[in-house]
Amino acid sequence: MLFGQEHIDRYEATDGEEGHDWEGTKTLILTTTGRKSGEPRKAPLIYGEHDGDYLIVASKGGADEPPAWYVNLKADPSATIQVWGKKLAVQARDATDEEKAVLWPIMTAEWPAYDEYQKKTDRPIPVVVLEPAS
Repeated sequence: MLFGQEHIDRYEATDGEEGHDWEGTKTLILTTTGRKSGEPRKAPLIYGEHDGDYLIVASKGGADEPPAWYVNLKADPSATIQVWGKKLAVQARDATDEEKAVLWPIMTAEWPAYDEYQKKTDRPIPVVVLEPAS
């Protein structure tokens, strides 16, 4: 996560006026359902966009295990995101290898460190496609 609960609180309170723009990139708030607790879990994440979908990367800084939000999405791919003041229901899925070849450069343009994170782990770091629910 970026800077945790403070980031989420400020983002939500200001419709992204504080928190959307972060360290030269942009962030959204992802709300998943905790796979064990069933409770809503929020995370501020760097995002990109492609063909009307939102993109996030399950890097956890190059750790060998994926972030908790990713594990939650694998258990329940229905989620919500907040981008600026707009809240959207989304369905999450991993990009296919073919898609990832196109989407990874979009995300490294947002956050170049993703390439370094991938070098730190043998785990293929997924690009997660968040498709707005119809």
